[in-house]
Amino acid sequence: MLQIRTACTKEFARVQNFYYELIDAMQEAPYSPGWKKDIYPTREYLADAIALDTLYIGEEEEKIAACMIVNHAYNPKYNDVSWQVDAADTELLIIHTLGVLPAFSGRGIAKKMVEKALDIARAQGKRAVRLDVLKGNLPAERLYTGMGFTYLETLQMYYEDTGWTDYQAFEYLIRPRK
Repeated sequence: MLQIRTACTKEFARVQNFYYELIDAMQEAPYSPGWKKDIYPTREYLADAIALDTLYIGEEEEKIAACMIVNHAYNPKYNDVSWQVDAADTELLIIHTLGVLPAFSGRGIAKKMVEKALDIARAQGKRAVRLDVLKGNLPAERLYTGMGFTYLETLQMYYEDTGWTDYQAFEYLIRPRK
């Protein structure tokens, strides 16, 4: 059974090894996220996310099956997107670096990780959850649209691992609890 929790500082090596293993496994995949070791995600990015309690581990069978970072940071090109809701940075959560090891695929783990991010947003009173997906990453696109995220537009964004590339912007509006 999947357990989702924040990573702790002593788990940095495990988290880094998770991303290295995922990057290696995804090199030959038809829908690679384009990540590169120590370029994205960087060691500093992972360490900072762990220190800020924004890096989440999905653990199954005492092995890290999935990881993601959920915070307020976003690419500057997000300012060019026509989002559904005008919200301050503090009213948003952004999902980054969500990945599941291929050995754990087909178990709904990515969906459970996203559900966790949505639960965090609800608990914190956020208005929306946003993210971007490398254009053509069909499994990610299907996951997010299937969970109620709205595709808004495709735009060129720069990331260290991919350079200037087309990314698709998605948003999920958080409905207030009644």
